[in-house]
Amino acid sequence: MTEKIGAALCGMIVVFLCGCSSNSGPLPAVSSSSRVAVTNNPQVALYTVSPSKDASVHVEFGTDTSYGRSTSSQPAPMGGGTVNILVAGMRAFTTYHMRAVVDFTDGTQFLDSDQVFTTGGFPANALPAFTVTTPSGLTPQPGIELLDLVGSQQSVLAVDLQGNVIWSYSFPDGTAADIVHPVKPIPNGHFLVQISPTSSFPVNNNAPPGTLYTAREVDLAGNTVREITLDTLNSRLSQAGINLTLQDIHHDILLLPNGHWIMLAETLKQIPPLGSVLGDVLIDLDPNMVPVWSWSTFDHLDVNRHPMGLPDWTHSNALLYSPDDGNLILSMRHQHWVIKIDYNNGLGAGDIIWRLGEGGDFTLSGGTDPDDWFYAQHGPFFVSPNTAGQFSMILFDNGNNRIYPPADPCTTSPTPACNFSTVPMFQIDENAHTASITFHDTLPVFSFFGGNAQTLANGDIEFDECAISTSSLAANVLEVTNEAGPRTVWQLQIGGAYAYRAFRLPSLYPGVQW
Repeated sequence: MTEKIGAALCGMIVVFLCGCSSNSGPLPAVSSSSRVAVTNNPQVALYTVSPSKDASVHVEFGTDTSYGRSTSSQPAPMGGGTVNILVAGMRAFTTYHMRAVVDFTDGTQFLDSDQVFTTGGFPANALPAFTVTTPSGLTPQPGIELLDLVGSQQSVLAVDLQGNVIWSYSFPDGTAADIVHPVKPIPNGHFLVQISPTSSFPVNNNAPPGTLYTAREVDLAGNTVREITLDTLNSRLSQAGINLTLQDIHHDILLLPNGHWIMLAETLKQIPPLGSVLGDVLIDLDPNMVPVWSWSTFDHLDVNRHPMGLPDWTHSNALLYSPDDGNLILSMRHQHWVIKIDYNNGLGAGDIIWRLGEGGDFTLSGGTDPDDWFYAQHGPFFVSPNTAGQFSMILFDNGNNRIYPPADPCTTSPTPACNFSTVPMFQIDENAHTASITFHDTLPVFSFFGGNAQTLANGDIEFDECAISTSSLAANVLEVTNEAGPRTVWQLQIGGAYAYRAFRLPSLYPGVQW
């Protein structure tokens, strides 16, 4: 696979030192000197070490020799051999110390000598402005913030909880129309990114030549591990006998436990007298990127229901997999619904099991119907360990086209003050068809698109106010307490970009907490 250069190298210095034991007495051998090298990413180093027998290796790193941070552990080849570890999570234009820790299967350990690496970075005018505050004096959930930005030269960034950029993903191909939505960490330490124009481009047919329509698995250095383009996907649909022609892949991609990808895509259909209608499609790709299951909104929804208008009929924006029953959850912004689809781990008929939201299948409690439902929502997230039967879900309620009770002045005389966003959490009973609001943070801003919400390991709630202004690019990401009258624990203010999604992660590495 041809590697893509993820970023321009800028201001890099790297020092190579030979590896040696820091322990006293006889130690297991390392077959050759370790080395540290630059990568395509100016803030990522490649650390190479060669244990002489079975072992696992991780790298400690930090701004001094106390280190403080670690990569995840990687196994050496059977019998010993070369291990390459990408070291990421470092601030720009900063000198770091790092060393490999080699744990042999016989219980002995080898500590490499200290290595020194100086990161590069990006010019300040290529990055948004980040400001962090902790107004309540409370301690935020440890970790990092992964940001999926719109309007920034660098569309994928990770920052530490002080607002320092510590990682990025860039793609040199494509056009100014291309955006990343989403970026998702996966269990092997890589990331899934989906790159394309916004999902309205097929309607307007105005994507410039060279625009990307692709889904990629990338490593920390930004190298493409594998990918599938829209053209390839359409060709493979035809080869599989699936009668669909896709105009776009957009908004989300889902990795299943069995290695399948669920792709969210769009197709256009001429429906008299409505004309050209854009609807969503799901494609299930097996580990060889072969389509094995498909689902279309045109087969399962009433096209005459279009609360946010046509031709952009459904405008889905997020996918979840429910491990408890093997089904799929799809957030449909332009329907004001989150729906469950009979996927049954690839054996389902695709029927809609339920529709959550105004005009759907659930009775709302703990709030007022219709205005306390969600509207034009984004980013649902399972709160509870269980995902079927009785479970909890949180999401970001943008509030576009909110429906108000008949007596509400906003019904007849809407004003800017009528627009507001909320973060609701629902306790859902699939059998009783009830949705009870258990947390509801009504925000002082109207975030007119984007966003997501999640619960954190410390019990707090984080949410992303993606777009808080129509006159400038600005966003807020907040961690708040899970209580009535939530207190702000941590806030990241972003100037110069919208934040389509924001996620608190333990670190850039699976199974590692920073």
